[in-house]
Amino acid sequence: MLQQYNPKNENIKVWVGDRLFDRHEAKVSVFDSIVQGGDGVWEGLRVYDNHVFCLDKHLERLEYSAKALAFDHIPERDYIKKAIFETLKANRMFNETHIRLTLTRGEKVTSGMDPRLNSKGSNLIVLAEWKPLVYDNKNGIRVITSAIQRNSPRHLDSKIHHNNLLNNILAKVQANFAGVDAAIMLDTQGFVSELNDTNLFMVHKNVIYTPHADACLPGITRGLVIEVAKASGIDIIEKNLTVNEFYNADEVFCTGTMGELTPLHEIDGRPVENKTGSNLRSLIHEKIHEKIYELGEKIS
Repeated sequence: MLQQYNPKNENIKVWVGDRLFDRHEAKVSVFDSIVQGGDGVWEGLRVYDNHVFCLDKHLERLEYSAKALAFDHIPERDYIKKAIFETLKANRMFNETHIRLTLTRGEKVTSGMDPRLNSKGSNLIVLAEWKPLVYDNKNGIRVITSAIQRNSPRHLDSKIHHNNLLNNILAKVQANFAGVDAAIMLDTQGFVSELNDTNLFMVHKNVIYTPHADACLPGITRGLVIEVAKASGIDIIEKNLTVNEFYNADEVFCTGTMGELTPLHEIDGRPVENKTGSNLRSLIHEKIHEKIYELGEKIS
């Protein structure tokens, strides 16, 4: 499913560094680490009814990722919140909004890989856009299994939410050529890890299963699904899962901030057939929406 340009975003304000710029003036230096080597960390945030959902959870993960990459001068959390809120208020965005929050290692004195060349501190970017959910949560999506394996923690730990997304992009390219919406990525042992952009769950005989978060990012929405399922008395198990098990599931869905809980209706040409009539995805989806005000932070 290809995202569409929204004319409402033509004249938005974007936060770069320490202030807001018009969309067409919002730029980073050619010496910025994000240009030189994809050297940055990011979060995707969603705004519902004047609240930024799970804001502190996202900012904590941003801080953890920046620390793992040994960034200097990581902005204080209150400063990042101020930048987010000022951006949203300047654009009058209080609902149906997606925020791409990026922290780069910053500008270098000369081109090169060495982080010691960064002398100006990190660079904060807050890009807020009017944007609907990226997937069709009513009709679902079609996927294939990619030949591209998900990174192992021995290579590049996916728990660092970094901007070097080529591993995922190559899988998405394969999905595009196949004419489907996304691609399942396996880990180095051949077990299902996640989609190229979201975490995966399956339901079989009224039990929810999800892969271990060894080779994938343990997403915030993923964590909420696990939390809500347990609180609702629904059996949920994390285990190694093969593609074959997903073929024979009653329900399959993916989770992420940009799409919430999206059903998969076809995997490698095989339809997902709900032989038990379970409806656990919809049940959990509703319960998570009930937590928007509890887990969201009001724009101030």
